[in-house]
Amino acid sequence: MNSTIEVFLLSLVPTFEGRYAIVYGIGRGYPLWETLLTAILGVLILSIVLPAALPYIDRIMLWLERTPLQKLARLYLYYVERVRKKAHPYVERWGFIGLTVFVAIPLPGTGVWTGALAAYLFGIEKKQTVPALILGGLLSMAITVLPALGMFG
Repeated sequence: MNSTIEVFLLSLVPTFEGRYAIVYGIGRGYPLWETLLTAILGVLILSIVLPAALPYIDRIMLWLERTPLQKLARLYLYYVERVRKKAHPYVERWGFIGLTVFVAIPLPGTGVWTGALAAYLFGIEKKQTVPALILGGLLSMAITVLPALGMFG
């Protein structure tokens, strides 16, 4: 598989996202700028698409709860509840800044996917959500790429 496509696809995966796609690309010896720009593209796409798509995903999952795929819906609803508890201290109290910091923390269970869901759950407007996701996603990438460059550079 082409290194650019590989990094791009990894940058779209929940919890992995751009922050770990970069580390992966560097570890594999892929060109730094290509890896960086590809991961940034993934963060930008997620940050724009997720806030628009989540209301529809929510409706689909609520509908799936009444079908044979109810286990998938319950898994989603479990995830929603975990996000609500984990993000609440950041988002509810600090709004835009809290959402940005929550997304920037490079730990599993944070990131653009979770941040987008938290913003949706707490009713943050898209005009604030999208910039917070982009900024947090880019900060998260910076936090992870610097040590990776020290280890592999």
